Amino acid sequence: MVLAFQLVSFTYVWITLMPSAFAASDIKKFHQRCSSPRKQSRKQEPRMRKGDSTKVCPLKYEQLLHIEDHDFAMRPGFGGSPVPVGVDVHIESIDSISEVNMDFTMTFYLRHYWKDERLSFPSTTNKSMTFDHRLIKKIWMPDIFFVHSKRSFIHDTTMENIMLRVHPDGNVLLSVRITVSAMCFMDFSKFPLDTQSCSLELESYAYNEEDLILYWKHGNKSLNTEEHISLSQFFVEDFSASSGLAFYSSTGWYNRLFINFVLRRHIFFFVLQTYFPAMLMVMLSWVSFWIDRRAVPARVSLGMTTVLTMSTIITGMSASMPQVSYVKAVDVYLWVSSLFVLLSVIEYAAVNYLTTVEEQKQVKKTEKISGMYNIDTVQTMAFDGCYYDTESDMDQTSFSLHSEDSIRGRYTGRPSTDSSQIKRRKSLGGQVGRIMLENNHVIDTYSRILFPIVYIVFNLFYWGVYV
Repeated sequence: MVLAFQLVSFTYVWITLMPSAFAASDIKKFHQRCSSPRKQSRKQEPRMRKGDSTKVCPLKYEQLLHIEDHDFAMRPGFGGSPVPVGVDVHIESIDSISEVNMDFTMTFYLRHYWKDERLSFPSTTNKSMTFDHRLIKKIWMPDIFFVHSKRSFIHDTTMENIMLRVHPDGNVLLSVRITVSAMCFMDFSKFPLDTQSCSLELESYAYNEEDLILYWKHGNKSLNTEEHISLSQFFVEDFSASSGLAFYSSTGWYNRLFINFVLRRHIFFFVLQTYFPAMLMVMLSWVSFWIDRRAVPARVSLGMTTVLTMSTIITGMSASMPQVSYVKAVDVYLWVSSLFVLLSVIEYAAVNYLTTVEEQKQVKKTEKISGMYNIDTVQTMAFDGCYYDTESDMDQTSFSLHSEDSIRGRYTGRPSTDSSQIKRRKSLGGQVGRIMLENNHVIDTYSRILFPIVYIVFNLFYWGVYV
């Protein structure tokens, strides 16, 4: 009887105490499993501060944020007022500006701010939780895209550059590092003395203003830039943030944000590569005005060299520019400079033609005089004792003044008087000067003055209008 009573008592105690013992054993094992990584990390890292009570091991982030309990395919507050989404941008760099493609490439940090009460969680210290890119696919986030963008990507070295921070009250911060290539509608009518205004436009793709309100988080201070943003051909004059509305006939009105910036082109590069060579070619073409008009090979080769060089400069400039249908400022300068070079060639053609006509007239006149006095027209002796290969090289005025008396004296046997010989010697210096003046046509004389004056006036007008 006593043995039976002891057996019953032992059974009762076993049934009563063993479940609590097993539970305590499970809790101990669970704490050991949670504490073991901490012990290992303490060996490798300095002692960490005590974390938030919400970051304890027993709860996964899905359970803590109630991800499985809600449908995150719908926006926060679906069916009610639109969800406000604040945006701020930190521009890291403007990588490139392409005139040929009319686009720009920019790298920046895009940050979104919104509130989703479905992600709220209890916290005794009111500290936020930070996650990487693996959580964004499980929650709702704004679907912002870039209007007029050609290419864009999120940086993924060494991991995707995405940061998600959730606060206990449900406020969410999403930060993404993005590079975007977008269109910039440029006006090249004043190129390369131009100033371009470009903008990057942000907009929600699916949610119109009835579902989502997009705004700058901190107003005009929402757009920040690095201290030193520089480009090879441009100087960034201004950054500004603005907002507006975009209407689509099939879907309605959408909030749109603008990142505006103004670019002013550096002119020094184009002065060295385009304007200065063009000036040199124009001034080089003026050298032909000082070359003897009978030096045909020299003047023609100089004129053709300057014309071909100007053609090369124009072709090189056109190859690096978009094929626009209007005239650019650089086109005006280059084509006017080419016109000056071409006019210098045409000027010599006119001088050469008029010189030929004049010489033909002089030859005919000389033939008549030579025929009267039996003087060989092939080689005529000047009365100062010099021979000329062509009759055109003689001073016709001197010839007409003295030849008649000299020839008459030669054929009649009467010697010339001393007074006539003295007059001829005195006039010899004047004859040489007149021969030199005759070698330079009157058109060359006027061109030496008119061409530089007109070109200087053109430059003053050009730089006054476009600068």
